[in-house]
Amino acid sequence: MRIVVAIGGSILLKTYDAQRFQEYSDILKDLSNEHEIFIVVGGGKPAREYIGVARDLGAGEAKCDDLGIEVTRVNAKLLLLALGDYAYQKVPHNFNEAQEYSASGKIVVMGGTEPAHSTDAVSAILAEFVQADMLINLTSVDGMYTKDPNKFDDAELISEITATDMMDFIRNQDVKAGTYEFFDFTAIQMIKRSNLETVIANGFEPQNLIKAINGEKIGTRVISD
Repeated sequence: MRIVVAIGGSILLKTYDAQRFQEYSDILKDLSNEHEIFIVVGGGKPAREYIGVARDLGAGEAKCDDLGIEVTRVNAKLLLLALGDYAYQKVPHNFNEAQEYSASGKIVVMGGTEPAHSTDAVSAILAEFVQADMLINLTSVDGMYTKDPNKFDDAELISEITATDMMDFIRNQDVKAGTYEFFDFTAIQMIKRSNLETVIANGFEPQNLIKAINGEKIGTRVISD
């Protein structure tokens, strides 16, 4: 299968050490023996902190986005270090480059692309661009909830949802740079129009990536309308 995996920056850099990078590297190396793998890495806390400084300096949202994109590319380079020869050792800056690098037969790792696109959106657009069989989004929660599980004890996990219902759910959410808490609208639009099999799961457990690929019941699965 051709698989696009989005890994939140907060997953990889929660403790600012190499452990999570190494854990994912070991899994991705094994998966690459059977699957064609593209990775999109988010910015996480480092991006949010830099963006906060930029806003304090009076930067507009596009410039804040641009700064966040640079951080995602640094995070991508760290994952490339962990993957070594299993990955193409250059971070693509756009989708054409990502597809070009994949011709090497190696794992492709990228960050953001341009302002106004979160890495969630980048992963969904990339999946459409390369005609992926599956998109897996590894985030800091177990999947999509009825409300923010970090704030509400009665939040319930949604095991399955259509892309249309998900679009309705997130339609009014804030989309400022560095504030994408779950999935942004562009990402869902891509999933809907491509009828793309998508799983959203907790990335703090790297084994969830394997479970999602194997079709195990985990996280939130976005189903066809």
